[in-house]
Amino acid sequence: MSSVSRGSLPGVTERERAASALEAETFDLAIIGGGITGAGLAREAGLRGLSVALFESEDFASGTSSRSSKLIHGGLRYLALGDVALVRESALERKVIFRLAPHLAERRWMVLPVHSRTALLKFRAAITTYEKLGAVERDDLHQNWGEDELAREEPELDRSEWRFACAYREYLTDDARLVLANLRSAAGLGMHALNRAPVTQIAVENGRASGVTAKCRLTGREIRVRARCVVNAAGAWVEAVRRLEDASAPPLLHLSKGVHIGIPATRLPVRNLLLLNTDDRRGVFALRRDEIVFVGTTDTTYGHGADLWPRVLRADVEYLLTPLAHYFRDAKIEIEDVRTAWAGLRPLVAEPGKPPTDISRKDEILMGRGGVVTIAGGKLTGYRPMALRTLEKVAEVLGRELPQAGEGGPLPGGDFAGELPGLTHELERQHGLARPTAQRLARLYGSEAHEVVSLGSESLAPGAPVIAGEVDWAVTREAAVGVEDVLYRRTRVALFEPDARRASAGPIARRMQALLGWSDAKTSEELAHAESRLAGDLDFGSAPA
Repeated sequence: MSSVSRGSLPGVTERERAASALEAETFDLAIIGGGITGAGLAREAGLRGLSVALFESEDFASGTSSRSSKLIHGGLRYLALGDVALVRESALERKVIFRLAPHLAERRWMVLPVHSRTALLKFRAAITTYEKLGAVERDDLHQNWGEDELAREEPELDRSEWRFACAYREYLTDDARLVLANLRSAAGLGMHALNRAPVTQIAVENGRASGVTAKCRLTGREIRVRARCVVNAAGAWVEAVRRLEDASAPPLLHLSKGVHIGIPATRLPVRNLLLLNTDDRRGVFALRRDEIVFVGTTDTTYGHGADLWPRVLRADVEYLLTPLAHYFRDAKIEIEDVRTAWAGLRPLVAEPGKPPTDISRKDEILMGRGGVVTIAGGKLTGYRPMALRTLEKVAEVLGRELPQAGEGGPLPGGDFAGELPGLTHELERQHGLARPTAQRLARLYGSEAHEVVSLGSESLAPGAPVIAGEVDWAVTREAAVGVEDVLYRRTRVALFEPDARRASAGPIARRMQALLGWSDAKTSEELAHAESRLAGDLDFGSAPA
């Protein structure tokens, strides 16, 4: 593999230096938004030699980009909606992401159970088309399973009802860590980025956007940055940023809420990735990741505006539990079995009259009154093609043709040979780690897991596969500034480690106190905030707060 660009994102102690560096330069590109869209754009711009400044109002990946279904997939259901081009692009892009970050694109079987051989033939035809669109290699082509294969691969499935299945390849990812990997790669190419720094103003000279003003939430400093082009990549907050450029900008988005719930695999012993049908003829996933199975997603209109923490309601949970009873009759999963949950907002480009399930996931690129380029909509899997299309508009604003660039080599952590089982075994052998810990570190950090272990291999909580070095890594390399950042978006403990969620918060807070020199009062405040957030995840109310 070619060399890896591995930058670090500025932490708490580097904020003033980073702010001064941002003000000292005129950048080609100022990006507003630190989710997957902004992160992917920053990297692709850097690969083409552009200078980039990026601002995120909260934490990197704190919105939609940490609340997805964690899949790199083509979106088979979009064939039925007629989005063939979108499916082809996404299906092909899966292989690119696998090359760039094999630890963040884990090949798994997606299993579609069916009642009859006739139904199996119907889905085989659709999946064959899907595989042709994605140029799937022979070894990864779909398999047709009968009762014997299902008994072996998914023994808890009710085989009196579901006698056949079609299994096809998809990729399991970690969305927030994919964002961080792209940001660190962009930083290695020269990007300057700050989280907790909302853009408060877009500067305009002679009718054209000429830069932005951001305010650092940690230091209170206003940062004025000059830029030849400004891109609005704020996801669900795109419309708020558009109004900084043009107060009369018309509405653009239809926000849809997507909820996922996490159930211990001991209660729902799924082995692969399952696609299940709901009573209203939607498909939801049941996805196994280590010892948790997460089920999702809902797709309902969210009329409360862009919200960083939309509530998971009891009705959402009940909706996701209902199909489980149809597929696993002996499981008897109840609301009390749900141990983790998260909700995010999809920023869909509105199509009046259509419910969110029928709205295309295509992206749309607009040029505002002052020349600000806005990118809206899209899918996680298609973040790179979205970035390339956005750069075409950026080139128009800059008035020059941008050079061609390849994939740019692996993302940080992606430069290892083979696949995850080999890396897991290497971590076990070299560092004496237990299998669950080694497997988890391999998936989160790839080849960089060795460096993470060197910072501290002791468990953060008894029996938990989370180690102390992850906190150091989050703070020194990945710009984590609070306990919530580490729990939710760096270590992913809040989502995937139900037994360690609460137990890890205190040790994380104390280690961050030592690293950052927090006072006892600051440490207590951070811990209380994190514990409140953890409790709120599972407080399933009947109506939005």
